[in-house]
Amino acid sequence: MVPVIANHHEGTYTFFGWLIPAILNKYISGLDKGKVLHFFSTKTETKSPAGIIMRPILTSYYKSSQFLCKHYANINYTSSIPSIHCTDVFQSLYAQMLAGLADRLAVFQIGSVFPPSFLQAIRFLELHFQDLAADIEHGTVNPQVTDTAIRAALVNILTPDPENAAHIRKECSSGDWQGIIRRIWPNTKFLDILVSGAMVQYIPSLNFYSGDLPLASYLYGSSECLVGLNLYPFTKPEDIAYTIMPNMAYFEFLPVKPVDDVGQIRAEQVVDPVDLAHVEDGKEYEIIVTTYSGLYRYKIGDVLRVAKFYNKAPQFQLVGRKNVCLSIDVDKTEETELQKAIAAAELSHLRPHNARVLDYTCYTDVKTIPGHYVIYCELPPDNYSENSSFSLIIDQCCLTIEESLNSVYRSLRAYYKRIGPLEIKLVKSGTFHEVMDHAIARGASAAQYKLPKCVKSTWMLEILEARVVSAHSSPGVPTWSPCPQQKMASNG
Repeated sequence: MVPVIANHHEGTYTFFGWLIPAILNKYISGLDKGKVLHFFSTKTETKSPAGIIMRPILTSYYKSSQFLCKHYANINYTSSIPSIHCTDVFQSLYAQMLAGLADRLAVFQIGSVFPPSFLQAIRFLELHFQDLAADIEHGTVNPQVTDTAIRAALVNILTPDPENAAHIRKECSSGDWQGIIRRIWPNTKFLDILVSGAMVQYIPSLNFYSGDLPLASYLYGSSECLVGLNLYPFTKPEDIAYTIMPNMAYFEFLPVKPVDDVGQIRAEQVVDPVDLAHVEDGKEYEIIVTTYSGLYRYKIGDVLRVAKFYNKAPQFQLVGRKNVCLSIDVDKTEETELQKAIAAAELSHLRPHNARVLDYTCYTDVKTIPGHYVIYCELPPDNYSENSSFSLIIDQCCLTIEESLNSVYRSLRAYYKRIGPLEIKLVKSGTFHEVMDHAIARGASAAQYKLPKCVKSTWMLEILEARVVSAHSSPGVPTWSPCPQQKMASNG
């Protein structure tokens, strides 16, 4: 729940809107002569009991005059405004994909804000290319698209194009999806998408589908405020560093205690935050903002590392989220929240059968589309059972955990379909002792070792996967209300 003042978008997004094209034009020419296929996602907006509009910051921007009159008007997007503003996931994505396919040879740039939404679009193409090709062949609009404004916008751009439809069918029905973006949109110069911080996990999938197109990750921001720019947008993902724009907010930086590769925090003296002019090369900091909208010394939760300097301006690499152990899209599940969710599942489903969780750790699996949470659990030896009733109990644990997570996760899982069913993998008895032995052998302190609640090491993941005895997935979707505050208020 982040406050936004009237001129928030004018003072931030518009400013970046001037700078970004200037930066891109230094490296790629002719972008103004092509079209942009960007997959937008506008989410449902509601009102608080006091009548204040509540909506994600990007939804706010897409509906603002700054976007409609300046940004959208100055960039040749294939997506129509009605398709951008539609909150029905299927209709919005179908319309945007159809428009992008109809004019595919004119597309020079493809992207989305975050990789999960982009990969969702590719998966959507895989599932619906026959319907999309039929519409392109005949110049029609699928009857499942019922929004009249979307249909009107599509009818204005569609004409029968059997040759285009035949090419789309040929490429999509071959079964080979490697490099599909280059084959469908052959004039694409790069992908416009965030691939730093926690999003680096999606780079292999993006490279697979794009045929190794350049990845341009040039903007770093958050719901609280926009932060900085990547002055070298086509550098390798591991070298991406953002130059903070000091006119976006007042920025401070809290030094963080480094964590080694086996999860041990190195002891350091507690220090006070420093300002932008006093950060040190190579050090890691948690960013703190004081914004024009009224947030005062607010911790965004991102951890940054000073990578280099542009003249005297520090440039930061996005390390990840502070205290966040799981993230697929814009969801941010903290360790304490996951712990409470697992405890709720244990209490509801395991304890009545004299079963319990000895220990667990978690992992975000992005090899599937959409990605999903995986929780590795170890039960006492006498709790393991191969009968079907016990398997159903673990399945229900998956759903209860999902029900216990925050509304952002539940909305992405239940409504926007950007997160797949949560999975519990039961591991053999003694697995976490084996993990500890390996960690100690790699330098962890035997006296201070604590099992990391999020798997970040390849060697640890290999041990866990090798000792999985059964896998279970959520049998349903968690409940989600677009406005829990309003619902509580109406209930008195």
